Amino acid sequence: MKIKILHILCSVLVISLPVSSLFAQGAKEYNGGLKIKLNEEGSKYFRFITWHQVWTRYNENNTGSTRLGEPQRETFDFGLRRSRFLMYAQLNKRMLILTHFGINNQNAISGGYLGLSGKKPQLFMHDAWADFTVAKRHLNIGFGLHFWNGLSRMSNASTLNLMAYDAPIFNWATIEATDQFARHLGVFAKGKFGKLDYRVAVNDPFSTNTSEDIQVERSLYNPSNNNKIYTGYLMYQFLDEESNLLPYTVGSYLGTKKVFNLGAGFHYNNDAMWYATQAGDTTTSDILLFSADVFADIPLNEEKKDALTAYAVYYNFDFGPNNVRNIGILNPANGGGSLRGNAFPVLGTGSTYYGQIGYLLPEFSEKVRIQPYGAYAYSDFEGVIDSNGDNVPVHVIDGGANFYFEGHHSKLTLNYRSRPDFTNPNDIVRRSEVTLQAMIYL
Repeated sequence: MKIKILHILCSVLVISLPVSSLFAQGAKEYNGGLKIKLNEEGSKYFRFITWHQVWTRYNENNTGSTRLGEPQRETFDFGLRRSRFLMYAQLNKRMLILTHFGINNQNAISGGYLGLSGKKPQLFMHDAWADFTVAKRHLNIGFGLHFWNGLSRMSNASTLNLMAYDAPIFNWATIEATDQFARHLGVFAKGKFGKLDYRVAVNDPFSTNTSEDIQVERSLYNPSNNNKIYTGYLMYQFLDEESNLLPYTVGSYLGTKKVFNLGAGFHYNNDAMWYATQAGDTTTSDILLFSADVFADIPLNEEKKDALTAYAVYYNFDFGPNNVRNIGILNPANGGGSLRGNAFPVLGTGSTYYGQIGYLLPEFSEKVRIQPYGAYAYSDFEGVIDSNGDNVPVHVIDGGANFYFEGHHSKLTLNYRSRPDFTNPNDIVRRSEVTLQAMIYL
């Protein structure tokens, strides 16, 4: 198997090298994006950004997985993880408008129109909001479909500059349940007071798309939920100040800033879940989520241009009794139940600890910078149990390296993941994924 993985990766690297070599040229001159000034001072402008993230992946499938009706123990596939277009305009000193649309998670068997196949994925709106400055620096208020999320730093993460190859997904705790791909329709407020940065929002929950019938003592999303969502996140920025013009937080500054932040957040939605009691009565429960996190991005040596990036977060999730969501990103299997392909318990009532650390190696070439990294997630969900009723923890390990040809604008990321296969909770085995992500953004 190891020989097979090595052969696949060598083939992929040969295919990818011409693309990366092309974007290595002119590295010192490219500033990224298309920004057009609307007045001489540049205070009025609009900017366009577009990007693609393409995955080439080897996956050891979970037990019982099928692809197009055929059992498959392993899969080698290609997928479009993200393809996006974003534009925003500063109309004057007080008004900003942003529009963001695209697709996600398209492979040959899923992610297509109405989710029936891989063909013709639906282009949909991610963000559509307007922002008004009420008190410069201290208070902006905005409305629309937005990404000004509470809960944690990574709940607001930009996918353009992640350090690991992807987000862990539990950072978007209600993704595609009461939100639209981690976005909500609502009103938000954001601003800064000294070193304190805040964002809060009141949102409507989207009608749930979970189709499961109500279950005894296991909460699911309530299809009759009409209650507002209240969410917020605060962070104290001890060193360099980060921009809050847009909601998207940076995963790694690659030594261009010296940042150390502490943060905490919440997310509350009354009666957002429902379940049946042992007596057969239907009852509801709230979604109540908390987090605390720390982020550091520290340049180490000015001459070597190396840097350390680290992030750690604790989540306390309460989705009601025994709630668990199994998720497999860009799943290579379309048969075998909720634990098919690369799926495992990602969200649920309980606690999650997550950390990542990366080191930008000293600059040895003008054509490429290298950043090895590692990440680990530990979750303890009350609904993940074995046949004896004992809780079974979820461990996920990621390790890899980024190869930057033009900072985050052009990079390759090679990632190895070890995840659990919970098909038989009494005999949990480890499965491997090897992913090569090619990303370019203008």
